[in-house]
Amino acid sequence: MPRKKHASKEIEAALAYAELNGWRIENRNGHAWGRMYCPFNNLDCRCGEFCVASIWSTPRNPRNHARQIRRIVDNCTENRGVEGEDHES
Repeated sequence: MPRKKHASKEIEAALAYAELNGWRIENRNGHAWGRMYCPFNNLDCRCGEFCVASIWSTPRNPRNHARQIRRIVDNCTENRGVEGEDHES
């Protein structure tokens, strides 16, 4: 079943970017519009837990929230390790 689109076009673009990088997006009810989950599910995560991030339904600044989502995807420890291996080849 396809996920619902986010009302903010900036956040929706950031979510599409996360999905292209393998992150799973799940819709929720409540304060958070949804959650995104890291595809690597590794215990050595930069925060000491599995990578999970909340996506807010009505953030104060949608552009900043979209940048935050992209930053989470780009700074994932496992994602950086995979990119580093590709550049060394």
